[in-house]
Amino acid sequence: MRNTFDFAPYRRSTVGFDRLFNLLETGLREDEGYPPFDIIRDGEDRYRITLAVAGFRPDEIEIVAQQNQLVVIGRKADEKDGAQYLHRGIAARSFERRFQLADFIEVGTARFQDGLLSLDLQRVVPEAMKPRRIEIDAVRSAEQVEAHPEKTLEAA
Repeated sequence: MRNTFDFAPYRRSTVGFDRLFNLLETGLREDEGYPPFDIIRDGEDRYRITLAVAGFRPDEIEIVAQQNQLVVIGRKADEKDGAQYLHRGIAARSFERRFQLADFIEVGTARFQDGLLSLDLQRVVPEAMKPRRIEIDAVRSAEQVEAHPEKTLEAA
């Protein structure tokens, strides 16, 4: 049984939080069971998402990164071997797994090994967005200029 939460009262009393509420509501609705995944922090600004995609081949998986979202789609090819299964415990259904990414998170390499798909992510903050130190220019008073006029000429 899944719990539901009504965000309507909060939507009425806040401005500019629409995206946050949409993310929360989407997260409550989605089936988070398939395929299972891990999110690992590899360092201060590095992450790895690993999805268990047993039964899929790399050519049956599509990875799309756009703006602040990463989508992993698995489409199982039709089996034409004519096998009659008595029990099918290995999931072979198609899936679409979405991950919301924070600002400046870039998807790097993707590796497929032993039924696990690993995606490396890194936070890359542009230089213009990084904190920078601003030097303070001291305003010279008229008394300082009269006492040392050569320093005013050197500065010009």
